[in-house]
Amino acid sequence: MRSGLVLLAFILFSTVTPGAAHAAPRASEPVYDYASAIRETVWVDIGRDGDGDGRPDRVAADIVRPGEATSRVPVIMDASPYYSCCGRGNESELKSYDSAGRPVKFPLFYDNYFVPRGYAVVLVDLAGTNRSAGCADVGGASDVDSARKVVDWLNGRATGYSAKTGGSAVTAGWSTGNVGMIGKSYDGTIANGVAATGVAGLKTIVPIAAISSWYDYYRSDGATFGFNPAGLAQTVEARNSGQNCSAQNQVLTTGATANGDYGPLWADRDYVRRASNVRASVLLSHGVNDLNVKTIHFGQWWAALNVEKKIWLAQTGHVDPFDYRRADWVDLLHRWFDHYLLGIDNGVQNGPVASVERQPDRWVDQSAYPAANAVATTLRPGVSGTLGTSPSSGTASFTDNPSVGEDTWVTNPGSAALAYSTGALAADLQVSGTASVTVTATPSTPSARVSALLVDLGPATIRNFAGSGEGIKTGTAETCWGSSTSGDDACYRVASADVKKVNYTILSRGWADLANYASLSQERVLLPGTAYTMTFRLASTDHIVPRGHALALIIGGTDGSFIRGPAQPGRVTLDLARTSASVPLAGVLPAATTHPAPAGGEHVPSAGRADLG
Repeated sequence: MRSGLVLLAFILFSTVTPGAAHAAPRASEPVYDYASAIRETVWVDIGRDGDGDGRPDRVAADIVRPGEATSRVPVIMDASPYYSCCGRGNESELKSYDSAGRPVKFPLFYDNYFVPRGYAVVLVDLAGTNRSAGCADVGGASDVDSARKVVDWLNGRATGYSAKTGGSAVTAGWSTGNVGMIGKSYDGTIANGVAATGVAGLKTIVPIAAISSWYDYYRSDGATFGFNPAGLAQTVEARNSGQNCSAQNQVLTTGATANGDYGPLWADRDYVRRASNVRASVLLSHGVNDLNVKTIHFGQWWAALNVEKKIWLAQTGHVDPFDYRRADWVDLLHRWFDHYLLGIDNGVQNGPVASVERQPDRWVDQSAYPAANAVATTLRPGVSGTLGTSPSSGTASFTDNPSVGEDTWVTNPGSAALAYSTGALAADLQVSGTASVTVTATPSTPSARVSALLVDLGPATIRNFAGSGEGIKTGTAETCWGSSTSGDDACYRVASADVKKVNYTILSRGWADLANYASLSQERVLLPGTAYTMTFRLASTDHIVPRGHALALIIGGTDGSFIRGPAQPGRVTLDLARTSASVPLAGVLPAATTHPAPAGGEHVPSAGRADLG
C-alpha cells in the first residue's frame, strides 16, 4: 500500500501542463491514509520548574503524522490549556487516550484534514494543564515557552523524552522544522506570544479572536473589568493533580494589582511591545463584536506587525470562522499552510488584504485594513448635542451612575451620560481602524471613570452577538472535513447566522480611569474641582454607518456593563473646547445637526468573563 500511495503523491504533485513539464504543485492532496497515521506523545523539556518539585517541567506534545511519509513533513500546532478542562471548538472537544496513554482524539478538524495532505498536527498541553508538568502563568514565560520549546524540538534545538519523567530522548527526525501555529482565544494568544519571540522555524501563525496584550484583557487605560489572571490559571490547572501551583498563582495575584496600573506582570505579557521580533506571516481573524477578547487586541497587533498578513473581520462575537464561513475558511487555511509551510506558489499572499462582513453572511473584500481611504478625523462635541469638525466651547456635565450601562446611555441617558450626533448622513460613512477620545474633565470627587461609545443610530439587522451563540445558531446537520476513525471523526454540526433587528449599533467602546491621566503605570489621587486631560482608546472596528443614519459619540462615567466604578462616584464636567474624538473615517460628514437617539435597543451583553473559550 505504501508504494501505491507514494506513486499517487508523485502524480498529484507533478501535474503536467502544456508547455511546462513537471509544473509546480498548486495544492497538497489527501494521499496519506489517516487510519494508518502515527500517534504518539513526546514530553519536551521547557527548562523551567514552575511547580517547584525539583524537576524541569516537561510539556506533553501529542502528535499525529502520516505513517507512510518517506520524507519530512511540516507541522500545524495548536498549543492550549483547554484540552482537559474546557474543550475546543463549538462542540467543546477534549483530547482522549487509549489504555496505554497514546492519543486517540484530537479536537478540531486540523488532523483529519491536513494529516492526509502531508502535514503533522501537534497539540501541546501548556505547562500545568492536562498531562504537562509545571504551572500555568496566563500568557507569561512558562505559557509561551511551552510552545516555543516544542518549535525548538521540531528543529533539533530542544530535548524531548518518551515519558513525563525519566524515559529516553526522542528526536523529531520526521519534521521539516517548518511550523504554523493556529488557535482561537487563549490558543491564538500563545501563537502571538511565540511569534513575538522571533523563534526560528515558526513560519506562520493564525490567531483567531486572540489576545495581543494581557493588560488589555483584564484592564483598559486604568479601568478594571473585575476579574484577574489567577482565577483563569486555577481553572485550567484544576484537572492536573499532583502539583502545587500556589506560589505561581500568588505571583499572578500580586502582580495584577487591584487598580488598573500597568506594571511588570502586564509588561511581561504584552506581545505588542515585541511585535518587531515577529518573522512569521499572520492570518488573523476576529469578531468586531467580540466582548470577551475585545477588538483592541486585533487592532493594535495588526498595526504593529511588519510581515505578510491578511485579516477577516466578522460581525460575530467570540466565534471561530469555521462556524460562520466554514468552506471558505478551510479553503483559505489549506492554501495558507500550503504556501507558508510547503512552499507551494499558489498566490494566497496576494489579492485583498481584508475581508469584512458587512451584513450577516454578506462579505466584502478591502485592499487594506484600515480602509485605504480612511483618515483620522477630529470630531468635536457641541454644547447643543452636535458632533462635527468645528471648534466648540462651553461645558457639559454628567453624574456617574455605575448601576447603568451602555444601552441606557444610548436610549435614555438622563444625567448619566452625554450624547452628541452628526445628524442624518447624506452618504455612507465608514469607520475603519482604532479611534480615541480625549477629554478634559473636572471631577467632583477624588476618583472618576470615563467611558465612551461610538454608535450607529439607525435600524439594522445584525448578528445577535449578545446571544448565547454570539451570532451563530448551531444546527443538527453535519459536514465532514477530512478522514475519520472510530475514535476521531471529522464531522461537525453546521451553524447559521443568528440575527436580530436593532434600532442602533454600538460599534466601538472604550473605558478609562481618570486617575491614570498622567501615566498608565501609576495612578494619581484626583483633586476635586481640578481639570485633567486624558486620551484613551476605543475598540478597533470596521463599520459602515449607512446613509440616513447618524454617527453618535456618547461620553459617560462608569459603563456598568463592563467596568468597576470608583470608590466615590461623583459629577464630572467636560470642557468641550478641549474634548474630542479622533475617528478613522472614509466619507464626508454632513453639517452637524441635533439628532435624538431612537427608542428600543439591543440586549446589554454580559462582561467580565474569565474563561476565554
